[in-house]
Amino acid sequence: MEVLWENYACKEYLHSMNLLKESCGYSRDNIPQQRDISDFLLESTNFRMRPVAGLLSSRDFLNGLAFRVFFSTQYIRHHSKPLYTPEPDICHELLGHAPMFVSNDFADFSQEIGLASLGASDEDIEKLARCYWHSVEFGLCEEGGVRKAYGAGLLSSFGELEYACGGNQDEKPEIKPWDPKVAAYQEFPITTYQPVYFLAESLQDAKQQMRKYCEELPRPFFAFHNAQTNTVNIDRPIRRSKELADDVSS
Repeated sequence: MEVLWENYACKEYLHSMNLLKESCGYSRDNIPQQRDISDFLLESTNFRMRPVAGLLSSRDFLNGLAFRVFFSTQYIRHHSKPLYTPEPDICHELLGHAPMFVSNDFADFSQEIGLASLGASDEDIEKLARCYWHSVEFGLCEEGGVRKAYGAGLLSSFGELEYACGGNQDEKPEIKPWDPKVAAYQEFPITTYQPVYFLAESLQDAKQQMRKYCEELPRPFFAFHNAQTNTVNIDRPIRRSKELADDVSS
């Protein structure tokens, strides 16, 4: 993967990976410990990794990002199929996601999606989940006129990384300009390479566009993260519905 990263990974990823090699034991002959990585992320960008036993719902997963928490799976793909796993495994989490959370722009970008998910309707959760997929998982950005990957699904897959960024293969994917309003409706497969990728002008551009999109979503309140207390505050009082109160009391 290291040769492919040098060619196709965004500069933020390359910088972060070097830091993880120095501070968290990333190397070819050592398995880094998630506790060490989480502590390093907490120091760097106030993000943390929290282990989970399996996949969460889109709402629960995105809600965690609002608090700068990334829920990470623990299992590893079966040795008989090292090149593919239908669900995210620890290789995907530690090689794809963890390095990008060292970047402040990426960490803030991820949190924007999480904050927007708080109080969002089921329909808007689906839109945010698609935006997450087409950016945090499979996003591309431009560096000096060259496509680079910042999405974890690409950075942890040598086959799809080259497919999305290489441009030498006969069958080429469709590349669309990053626009959350379009990505929110773009369906995607989960068992094959992506037919469509979204290309941002930069990681900061991806963040700014996502923030603008999230601000325009209809919500019962707007949430803000307090980094000092690691709490989320809202901009207006919320009244619990009678139906929900009755359900809780019963």
